[in-house]
Amino acid sequence: MKIITLGFILVLAGVLLLIIGTLSMAYHAIYKSGAGEGHEGTAVRGGGVIMIGPIPIIFGTDVGALKVVMILALLLMIVAVILLFVLPLRV
Repeated sequence: MKIITLGFILVLAGVLLLIIGTLSMAYHAIYKSGAGEGHEGTAVRGGGVIMIGPIPIIFGTDVGALKVVMILALLLMIVAVILLFVLPLRV
């Protein structure tokens, strides 16, 4: 498999994940939230990663979200190392 084909497949997978995430959020906003009901017990949690080369910048709203984001950042770094260093040796 050529590296261009792999890149194209990864871009398509990313676009597909964005579409699935958008549709999932729309579904939950429409069908799962009760119209007119109070949201006293709900809390919003979130986090994110900005990758600058191999260095992640991690931010989040609480410790639980930060742990999840750190694990995802580590997985992303491992995938980047595999794609940059291991895969070109086999092509």
